Formats: sequence, C-alpha cells, structure tokens
Amino acid sequence: MKKLTILLVIFLFSFSMFAEVSNLEKEALVKLYQSTNGSQWTTKWNISMPVATWYGVKLENDKVVSINLANNNLKGELPKEIAGLVNLQQLNLHKNYISGTIPSSIVALKELKVLDISFNRLTGVIPVSICQMYNLQIIELYMNSLSGEMPSSIGNLKNLETLSLYNNEISGQIPNSLYEISTLKNLLLSSNKLNGKLAHQVVNFKALENLSLFDNNLDGQVPFELGYLNNLKEMNISYNMFSGLVSKNLATLDTLNMTMINDKGVAILLDVATMDSNNKAVVSED
Repeated sequence: MKKLTILLVIFLFSFSMFAEVSNLEKEALVKLYQSTNGSQWTTKWNISMPVATWYGVKLENDKVVSINLANNNLKGELPKEIAGLVNLQQLNLHKNYISGTIPSSIVALKELKVLDISFNRLTGVIPVSICQMYNLQIIELYMNSLSGEMPSSIGNLKNLETLSLYNNEISGQIPNSLYEISTLKNLLLSSNKLNGKLAHQVVNFKALENLSLFDNNLDGQVPFELGYLNNLKEMNISYNMFSGLVSKNLATLDTLNMTMINDKGVAILLDVATMDSNNKAVVSED
C-alpha cells in the first residue's frame, strides 16, 4: 500500500510538471523572456522544458495565474503579446530595468488583481486601458519616469486598495473619479508634479490608512474632511503649497508637521489650530 501511494504521488507530480498551458499563454511568456533579455536574467528559464518548471511562474489548472520575476535583472520592454496571459492574477516585476511604455494591450488581463512594475525605468503615460481592468486591487508603479496625467476614469477601479505612483513625473490634478474609490487603503502619490486642490470628497476614503502627497504642487485649504478619516494611520502632505489652518491632530500625523512651500519658494509651517469639541479639523476663514 505504501509503495502504491508513493507511485501515485510520483505520477501526480510528473503529470503536473508536464501539463501544458495554452499556446497563447506560452507564446506570451516566451515573448516576455525574449523582450527582456532572458539569457541575462539572474534566474533564467529553460524554455525547452515545461512551463511548470519556469522560475516565478505559477500555474493552476494549466493556466498561468501568477508571474513573480522581482529583482531578476530583466532588461528591455514589455511586449504587447503580454495580452496573451488572459488568466493572470498577479504580475510582479518589481526592481528590474524594464524600459519603454506600459503597453495598452495590458487591458486584456481582465483577471489581474496585482500589477507591480515598480522600481524600473518605465516612461510615457499610464494607459487609460488600465481603468478597464476592474479586478485590480493593487497598482504599484512607483520609482519610474512615468509622465502625463492620471487617467480621468481611474475611478472605475472599484476594488482598488493600493495606488502607489510615487517618485514619477505625473502632472495635472487628482482626477475627480479617484475620490469615488471607497476601498482605497493606501494612496501614495508623493514626489510627482501634481497641482490643483485636494478635494473635499477625500471624506469618501473611509478605508484609507496611508496618504502620501509629499513634494507636489498642490494648493488651497487642507480639507478639514481629512479629520473624519478614522482609519488614517500615516500621512505626509508636506512640501506642497497648501494654506490655511490645520488641526493639531493632522499636523501631528504629518511627519514634517505640515511644512509647505510658499509662492516665493520658502519653507513655512502651517498654523495649527485647536480642534473643537467634536474633534474636527478647523478651516481657515480665507
């Protein structure tokens, strides 16, 4: 009986190793390997072997559901053929040397929940097509050279919990639709070129735990509605051009105590007001 069990385990293992994904998915993987200089990866693929043996690739029922090639010396551009990975739920390419733009064909990855291409050399804009990937929960594109404005329809991503775009060159205003994502827990937009005001609709971020807008060109009154975000644990909105009074609680929460840059480029501290009996932030008269 014991030998039979061992033989069964060996058979099942062998079967899983040599099960094959669809030609569409395999071709997409091979194209990714070729486009990012696979022969120089830290851990390479032997593309003559079954996909189940390829480093960082996870299969479920002969479908590619996860790719994790973080810190693996990928150099080159993401191919448009990546659209063939139609069952992918997680794509982690963090900390490589990927250049070029994010292909608009990425919209085909309808099952994707986690998109992490942070700490690379991406350029161009965030494609509008990303806003049609409704299952996305995490978008990590920080530490690149992305430019242009955030897509105005980003509010379509109703399941989004983390939007991390810091250390890019993203400009323009925060899209109004972004405030419609009540599931957001982490909104990290620091060190970009954002301008305009932080809207009062920030009150909709009921689940928000971490807000970072440090080092942008945002102006106007710091919305008193920030004081209603009971789950907020970390915040840094300093080195903008915000004005007016802020509550003591908000000033304490910000690691730089609301240090702003005025119209002369001089660093100043916002005035801190005592909070009222309802523990609300105070709004200035101007």
